[in-house]
Amino acid sequence: MSDNPVTVEKTDTVATVTIDREERRNALSQGTVHDLTAAFGDLSGDEQLRAIVLTGAGDKAFSSGGDLGDQQSGGGPLGMHKGRGGFADLLLAMNRCSKPIIARVNGKALGGGFGLALNCDLAVAASHAQFGTPEIKVGLFPMMITAVIQRNLARKHAMELMLTGERIGADRALEIGVVNRVADEGELDAAVDELVSKVASFSPAILGLGRQAFYDTQDMNFEEALRALQSELTINTLAEDAAEGIMAFMGKREPEWKGR
Repeated sequence: MSDNPVTVEKTDTVATVTIDREERRNALSQGTVHDLTAAFGDLSGDEQLRAIVLTGAGDKAFSSGGDLGDQQSGGGPLGMHKGRGGFADLLLAMNRCSKPIIARVNGKALGGGFGLALNCDLAVAASHAQFGTPEIKVGLFPMMITAVIQRNLARKHAMELMLTGERIGADRALEIGVVNRVADEGELDAAVDELVSKVASFSPAILGLGRQAFYDTQDMNFEEALRALQSELTINTLAEDAAEGIMAFMGKREPEWKGR
């Protein structure tokens, strides 16, 4: 385990953010949540990056969810309530990040860890990965991640997971839209690299613009979303990379993205 609960490694245009608490199944303590939030904020402003991979240390857990043994919450019940707001800040920081985020689900993604995986833009799971919201079995409900679940899954699938607390495997997760791909044993990194390389090959400026438009308009009514996206399209067409992409297409060559 690293001295820090979260480590960040950069290779060329990709950053890998790792929840590094393998001995705790990468559980989300308040310190871990704080460091993840800070990492996404810092990486969002790195102009060299094209994509971010989020994963957990080891091969048993992406994240087992909230750390029930975390003793950092002070100030009594109100202090604990305020501390839980840090997880909301993390989910918002991920949505506001200017880079695509790909989950590398290397094992169990449960509770808050399930929410983190769902909150990524794309997800690749190892074949042995498991997903679920087991909170109901200990008298809790997955309140915080309900906002993520209801925006990513069909209602019947969402309610089955939350009301039964049962886990699902990687193949079922693929069927209901939790992940984009499932990798066979030993092939997780190759599958993640393939998806990351494809995403990172496009204009970082347009990826960031389109990604933000997606999250900004997801809760608007239909007409509001159309009007907002009309303006976003105009901004898109004014970007240098849009002109470069069209010229490259017409000239039958690969575009040279400027990132603006």
